[in-house]
Amino acid sequence: MREYLLVMLTAAATTYLVAGPWRRIAVRSGALAPVRDRDVHTHPMPYLGGMAMLCGVAAAFLLADAMPWLGEHATVTRDARGILLAGLVICLVGAVDDVIDLPVIAKVFGEVLAAGVAVQQGVRLYWVSLPNSIYLLDPITSTLITVVFIFICVNAVNLVDGLDGLSSGVVGMGASAMFCYTYFLAHGHQLVVATTASLVTATITGICLGFLPHNFHPARMFMGDSGSLLLGLLLACSTISFTGQMDSTLLQGTATGAGFLPAYLPLILPIAIMFIPLLDSVMAYVRRTLRGEWWFKPDKQHLHHRLLQLGHSQTKAVLLMYLWTAVISYGVMGIGLFRNRLIWIGVVVALLVAAVLTWAPWLRRNVSIEVPTTDDAAA
Repeated sequence: MREYLLVMLTAAATTYLVAGPWRRIAVRSGALAPVRDRDVHTHPMPYLGGMAMLCGVAAAFLLADAMPWLGEHATVTRDARGILLAGLVICLVGAVDDVIDLPVIAKVFGEVLAAGVAVQQGVRLYWVSLPNSIYLLDPITSTLITVVFIFICVNAVNLVDGLDGLSSGVVGMGASAMFCYTYFLAHGHQLVVATTASLVTATITGICLGFLPHNFHPARMFMGDSGSLLLGLLLACSTISFTGQMDSTLLQGTATGAGFLPAYLPLILPIAIMFIPLLDSVMAYVRRTLRGEWWFKPDKQHLHHRLLQLGHSQTKAVLLMYLWTAVISYGVMGIGLFRNRLIWIGVVVALLVAAVLTWAPWLRRNVSIEVPTTDDAAA
């Protein structure tokens, strides 16, 4: 655990320290976010926060490679190098898009290219593990599923990046839940604790923590596409290395997490930690398709826009999405790790609290309309 904490702190410190220089580079190069109809910021903001995040990833991975405990595992080292190379590709694609606004086809090609680099370096889904069987995937099927999954995750995170600190907080929260699960699962079952999934999720948590002071409302810089695409790629790669390399039969009949659900957690947990971005993406796709528009055409009806329309401030809307992410991701993780009815009760209560807080402005408005004023009562 100490090694992972050191990796996390290194990623956070590096990202925090280099974000300032990258902000100045963005201002001087004109990499600024313009004020558009669908945006909520009121003046141009510097991009390239993703480049600072990439520096944090590189520092964390280099440190892990130099550690005797992590560096001696060939699979972790190989995967980390492949993910870093793919991250460099997609971060550069995002940075170019931040500066010159790439055509959609060029951006999609860059995302697929980065996914292909990850696959070529060995980061792909090798099998699908179910409670009583393991389905091996042939190289072509494995490659296609991996590329499509990375593409979906990358664009899901990109779509949810609409308020100060939103993407970095949501992704960091989900990644921290994934890290806790992968680490404690391996530790509790006497498996190898040094895994690619734990390393990458610890690093994601670190770079998100390091970038938040620059990005939380009122933000001083945006991560831009260079950051949102990078976070989506890292989260997808950590999920692939976890889901495609975990034998779910090891999770059955154990002291912790015995039963039906834990055996499916390698498939369920990635959906849980990505629930908010994936839900937003699905809603956007359905909404735009029903209107006869392309799925990538922007609008102002994302989940964070709807929270603002309900009456929440930017800060409250972001904190609510943090809350939903934490309840869903940590709730699923807790249910999977611990066979305890109290966990279920706690998750249900937390969901109810999150729902009440989300709809509180709407409830207050309706109550104030229905309750007559003193003058009305007198009349």
